[in-house]
Amino acid sequence: MRCEGQIVTWKDDKGFGFVVTDGSQQKVFVHINDFANRSRRPIEGDKISYDITLDQQQREKAVNIRYSNEKVVAKKASIKTNIGNICIIVFSAILLGLYGLGKIPVSVLLIYFVLGVITFIAYALDKSAAQQNQWRTKESTLHLLSLLGGWIGALFAQHKLRHKSSKREFQQVFWVTVIVNSTVCLWMATEGYFVFLIELVGF
Repeated sequence: MRCEGQIVTWKDDKGFGFVVTDGSQQKVFVHINDFANRSRRPIEGDKISYDITLDQQQREKAVNIRYSNEKVVAKKASIKTNIGNICIIVFSAILLGLYGLGKIPVSVLLIYFVLGVITFIAYALDKSAAQQNQWRTKESTLHLLSLLGGWIGALFAQHKLRHKSSKREFQQVFWVTVIVNSTVCLWMATEGYFVFLIELVGF
């Protein structure tokens, strides 16, 4: 029989947690690999539907898991994806425009490209480690890569790999790194930056 319940415990770094079936106080084991749709990572408080089976130790385990509000989640994910795509397109267009005007060297474009690729790979490795319960990449490392200029690759990874795209605390810090990096990059292309640099070195 199909059950409905709420996730009361979730350890994202381990990829498992427990759900309490509606009308019951008994906890049932939940693993990330048993979600039918991995559009996002589970969080505590999520309502899910599932079948119950027994594992090798004869303990109850949830399988064929689906989010009860999958349509709502899909809509929110679509909005986030659109915002991310707009940011990438606008920022890339600005960079190309600045390069065309001779405001920034080609090395800046290459740095963003290389850091984007490195950051995408870092996300992919972290997701693989999460699925296999292996050593994870620190969130601070992922944020540092974004801050240095790899945030475009991070956005691609979040949307294509469905990784770190629904964790609110992570997303809040991530978007701060995007704003800071973009602001500094654009400021460095202005005359004000060179005036500041000259004053800083004392000329």
